[in-house]
Amino acid sequence: MRVLGNTSAPYGHREFCNEHPSECAARTGNPLVVKLSRERWNELLAVNAEVNAAVAPRTDADLYGVEEYWTYPASGAGDCEEYVLEKQRVLMARGWPRSALLITVVKDLNNEGHAVLTVRTDKGDVILDNQLEVVLPWYSTPYRFVKRQSPNDAAKWTSISDTRVSTVASIAR
Repeated sequence: MRVLGNTSAPYGHREFCNEHPSECAARTGNPLVVKLSRERWNELLAVNAEVNAAVAPRTDADLYGVEEYWTYPASGAGDCEEYVLEKQRVLMARGWPRSALLITVVKDLNNEGHAVLTVRTDKGDVILDNQLEVVLPWYSTPYRFVKRQSPNDAAKWTSISDTRVSTVASIAR
């Protein structure tokens, strides 16, 4: 995944950082990527499946009465950001480095904003997503990648250059 320069953080993430400043602190040292062993791969698959099963899909409007609100899924429900934040938290609790676990904004097949978790590995970036049961390399997902957290500073974001060509199937009459 090719990243460009700095860009604005999503509004919901800025508010999340205001409420949870320790979660958005700048990092020291070089950003890390994870050596993707079979055990680590299985751990990614398990965390993706566990969080997807544990969190019920509900909109922020239903849960909080606002269009956008990023938080941990304390009530056991949430939208894509809650899934991502929980996966990030669970993996960090299991020893994964924060600099390898980046919240990422994509455009889905309906051209709507969606959040996924990019995991930076020595084998390339892979995506954990609440809409997909499988963990895929970023380039194998159906999404257009827009921006993601900086590996150096969780409060800062970088834009993504996604030049892949999208194909749309159509049925002729």
